[in-house]
Order: sequence, then C-alpha cells, then structure tokens
Amino acid sequence: MNPTSNPKKEKLRILIADDVQETRRNTRLMIAEIENVEVVAIASNGKQAVEMTKEQRPDIVILDINMPEMDGLTAFKHIVQAYPGTGCILISGEKSPVTESEANAIGIHEYLVKPFIIEELEEAIRHVSESLGETRREMAQSYQGNRSISVSLEQTANEYLKEGRTDEQATLIFEQLAENPQCDARWLEALAMIYAVQQEWGKLKSISVRLEQKKNNENK
Repeated sequence: MNPTSNPKKEKLRILIADDVQETRRNTRLMIAEIENVEVVAIASNGKQAVEMTKEQRPDIVILDINMPEMDGLTAFKHIVQAYPGTGCILISGEKSPVTESEANAIGIHEYLVKPFIIEELEEAIRHVSESLGETRREMAQSYQGNRSISVSLEQTANEYLKEGRTDEQATLIFEQLAENPQCDARWLEALAMIYAVQQEWGKLKSISVRLEQKKNNENK
C-alpha cells in the first residue's frame, strides 16, 4: 500500500492545569495511553495555564476548577477570548450543578469529577475534539464569508473613490469599512473627506484621531 494513501493523523495537543501534583501526574500518564493525543504543557495554576496557552497553543486545555492565583473558569475565559478555537475539559473534586451551569455558559461542555479513570478522560477528549472540529469549521466558514463581504466593500469603495462620491451611499460603504479597527488608512481618509463635505465635525474629529493614532503606530 502506498504510505501516502493513509496519512498519519495529527495529534491533539493538550495542556493540563491543576495545583495538585498527583492529579497532574496521573492525568499525564493516562493521556500517554490515549492514541493521537499528546501533552504539550503542564501548569500548576490558572495564571500559568493562560501563559502557557499563549506559548504552546494547545487544542484542548484540562483545567481544575479550584487553583491558586486564577481558577479554572476564569482561566478559560481568558484563553477562549484570545484563542476562540480552544476546547476545554473542566475537572473538580466534587460534582456541582452550579459549576457545571457556569461552565456551560462559557462554552465548557465536559466536566470530570476526580478521581476519574482513563475511559472517562478518553471519552471527554473525544467529545471535545468532535465539538472542536465543528467549531473550527464554522469559524472558517464565517471568516470566508466576512472576507468575501470585505472584498466586495473594498471594490465598491474603490469605484466611489474614483468617482469622488460623497453621498449617503458612499458614506455607508466607507463607514462599514471603518468598523474594522485594522482597516486601511485610505478608507479613513476618504471618510474624513466625506464628513468634512457634510460638515459632520464630531465624526470628522473621531476619524482624525484614528488616523493620527494609525500614523503614530506605523512610525514606531
């Protein structure tokens, strides 16, 4: 058989965070027995988990609910805000409906009570992995859709620039482009010109401040 016809599946990258050394060790040993999964970082508190996520970019984080410096729920809020495609398994020494509800509210759908066994951990990882795949597909589709809209807006804006339009429709197009904090300076300049023509001095001042900030950042 041609080896390229059956490519090796990429391993899921896991971060473990727990303030109890024995739990960290046991969880790592269990993961070592699970196919296509690897531990890329181990943290002893929530703050470390957030920092290590930035360094290692794991697919899934396993977070203890109660940890010093930063608890598991707070840590995941920081993590998912920076890296929306990250999955999570929350672990705790006791089963709490309140904690499960709070976890579900921020996108954590797997909750294990310590001590758990390898079959429970493997099942949780499988569920998170499946959910992660769906989430990332949706994010990719959303990105493509947003990118298509952005390209269409830019094409229209270029036409309006050539025509020197400052009417209501042109204002709407340039304002939509300006909603992106990273938009090109020329769209802000065009919008500033329109606001000047329309004598919208308050809006002109706001755009002028953004242009000044953008120029200062480029010169740093």
